[in-house]
Amino acid sequence: MKKITFVTTNKGKIATAQKYLGDASIEVQPYNYELIEPRTDDIQEIAKQKVLQAYDVVKQPCIAMDSGFYIDALNGFPRAFVNFALDTIGTQGILDIMRGKENRKCAFKECVAYYDGEKIEYFFYEHKGILAEEYRGEDKAKQWSPLWHIYKDSFDPTKTLSELSDEEMDKRREVTGSSLQEFANWYKNIK
Repeated sequence: MKKITFVTTNKGKIATAQKYLGDASIEVQPYNYELIEPRTDDIQEIAKQKVLQAYDVVKQPCIAMDSGFYIDALNGFPRAFVNFALDTIGTQGILDIMRGKENRKCAFKECVAYYDGEKIEYFFYEHKGILAEEYRGEDKAKQWSPLWHIYKDSFDPTKTLSELSDEEMDKRREVTGSSLQEFANWYKNIK
């Protein structure tokens, strides 16, 4: 079985990586370390800087990941500044800003960066959806972000991600993609 080190403090990202990569017979070796994110709204640049830092810490091939949340009606806000937005206005603040807006289209965008000490490879995915009208659902162990309480996608547009059962989340993963899945498809075929 192939192995890859994933440097992050986000337990939800680790659980998701273990699911996607485990399905491809790749063992995820979590390394709990807080990586410094550069001040930019470019998720690829953030993932790049994070994986370079991660490699300096673990001294072996590894991955790091960054994601952003983009709301069409707000010119893409908060983009890669999700944590700042959540720390300042929170999910309720986002819902308040969006009150009365008809265009509720939004998307999670992800970038996984892999670095082997010589070359960086990038893997992207975009999950398109709509913003809920209200905060819904319960916290989950596999949850990456509180945004799961206000985000709905095409898998079941009647429920936020936080309202989906574990079985529904597994089915959703089977029909939607992920930057982690893109990485797994590539990594399982390299020497």
